[in-house]
Amino acid sequence: MNTQQEIILKINNLSISFTTFAGEVNAIRGIDLELHRGETMAIVGESGSGKSVTVKSILGIMDKNEHVRSGSILFTHKDEKGNMITEDLLKCKESVLQKRIRGKHIALVFQDPMTSLNPTMTIGAQIVESVLQQKGIRKAQAKQRAIELLQLVGITDAEKRFGNYPHQLSGGMRQRVVIAIALACEPDLLICDEPTTALDVTVQAKILELIQDIQRKKNLTVIYITHDLGVVARVADSVMVMYAGKLVEKGTVDDIFYQPAHPYTWGLLLSVPDVDEHTEKLYTIPGSPPNLLKVPAGDAFAPRNQYALAIDRCREAPMFVINEHHSAATWLLHPDAPKVEMPDALKQRIRRMLEEVEQIHG
Repeated sequence: MNTQQEIILKINNLSISFTTFAGEVNAIRGIDLELHRGETMAIVGESGSGKSVTVKSILGIMDKNEHVRSGSILFTHKDEKGNMITEDLLKCKESVLQKRIRGKHIALVFQDPMTSLNPTMTIGAQIVESVLQQKGIRKAQAKQRAIELLQLVGITDAEKRFGNYPHQLSGGMRQRVVIAIALACEPDLLICDEPTTALDVTVQAKILELIQDIQRKKNLTVIYITHDLGVVARVADSVMVMYAGKLVEKGTVDDIFYQPAHPYTWGLLLSVPDVDEHTEKLYTIPGSPPNLLKVPAGDAFAPRNQYALAIDRCREAPMFVINEHHSAATWLLHPDAPKVEMPDALKQRIRRMLEEVEQIHG
């Protein structure tokens, strides 16, 4: 990760809650992150950890019962005159987000293309509709641009496919169309929300390769929201680990996979099935995520953490800096904490991963 590159997105102390009949759900609790231009960031965690709520807030996509309690989302981009500007997306009006930000500077790829595409319109018409958001584009130009986008995302015989409806395409081809629509206005930031979940393994690999290839060609910045650590290992530069609405660990992909520091990250890595482990039982993190109607007094992960210290029950850990890029919110990193090492099973798994990397590059 090149820290010399400009920061395209900076989230400061973001807190979001939902008003429900049962009370206030504290979904996001003080998130801070920085994203550099051209970087690929993965946000990981169990369902309900706050991944999707965080990135949807970037686009201002919020439910009626959703409230921003604090924070800012600073986005740096070129305005219509070509000048570089930074604006707080949380302070932008809905009309501004719709007219200038969504699609044009920040685009979103959802996990299920069938819910993203209109079944009554041809895929060509849907791409043209997105292309026409650009000023000064005529319909004939938009059609040609749509065909070029279909070719860019690897759809063969693009002119013929232009007239197809979504149901006439395979799952992988539909996802390619969704990516083409997202790229229609040449955004600076592409957010991929579980983009390969609904696809089989071989198609998953092709979609990931496609996004990486387009990223290199267009100097795109990409955020992946995923629970699939295999995807993370393949594509990410940096990783943010979320639990119960907070960031518990962040670092480069090598930091997170080879030197994880938070017990929750240990659990996530151990939960990934490994064909080299001869065991009949898959590892799962014990217990369930907390109910965020009531904010835990201490570390939200403490009830599930076999390595929890007494202080975890009453005080949240700050982010302890491990190196320039790597930090984790666990009291185990405090200078006075007892020495606790990661589980042996995880050490062995990391050792195997490092050996595989050496074989590939050696």
